[in-house]
Amino acid sequence: MNIVEVMRLPLSVDLSGFVHLLQRLQVPHRVSEEGEVQVLWAPDTLAADVLQLYQRYPDGNADIEVTADPVGAGLPAKGPTLSEQAKACKVTAFILFLCVVVAGLTSLGDNLATISWFTFLDFRVQGEYLHFTPLAQSLAEGQWWRLVSPMLLHFGVLHLAMNGLWYWELGKRIELRQGPWMLLSLTLLFSLVSNLAQHYTSGPSLFGGLSGVLYGLLGHVWLYQWLAPNRFFSLPKGVLVMMLVWLVICLTGVVGQLGFGQIANAAHVGGLLIGCLTGLLGGALARRKLSA
Repeated sequence: MNIVEVMRLPLSVDLSGFVHLLQRLQVPHRVSEEGEVQVLWAPDTLAADVLQLYQRYPDGNADIEVTADPVGAGLPAKGPTLSEQAKACKVTAFILFLCVVVAGLTSLGDNLATISWFTFLDFRVQGEYLHFTPLAQSLAEGQWWRLVSPMLLHFGVLHLAMNGLWYWELGKRIELRQGPWMLLSLTLLFSLVSNLAQHYTSGPSLFGGLSGVLYGLLGHVWLYQWLAPNRFFSLPKGVLVMMLVWLVICLTGVVGQLGFGQIANAAHVGGLLIGCLTGLLGGALARRKLSA
């Protein structure tokens, strides 16, 4: 099943009612913003039916009973499957796929030889010590991928599972509202800033994971939603509080003292700050467009 463009509308058009109708009918779809317009996407097999439905009920004010065939021409009665969601959120799924591949290549952090391909600083092992190559030398040798590649590294199944779950939840929200290229750009930006923050705070060290990116996505969604509310960015109650409380707990150092390993606190804070900045800028721009 391919996801195709159904229609393009000005940002001033309120699609919330119609989107709610599609939700009631459990029709797979997404809305992205591209410049001055918003684009509605749906599976190619349902595109004509969705367009016809919009022509009949643009405000979503339809008293339609959800049956096995809600619109009468192949619209599914069940919600989108994980496979369908992955096809609609290609960048989100691709980043998670890369994390799984890297987890396999590095044996979840146990294979130092392959870990060195993805670390912020290259290193060599001498006895029981790691000797890191200076960042300037690595960049001079063309190893620019190291600025962002640590986000793909994970140390243990739980580390990968928790980060993967949160990236899926936050990443797909941004991809569905702002599009795949925006999610990819934000992911790389947040990885860069969080990695630099961790490096310049802790010095040469071994760190990795998506957590810095996750706090960036959280900050972005939080402030973007505050300025320009949209159902795609609506987070479950308590999620923001829980993640901020967890950040504070990690900053106290108690997690490391309990034997759960060292936490890349600078990466978390750096990611959150840059995410809040992009959320403020993006939300302010979206709000301005809607009020224009």
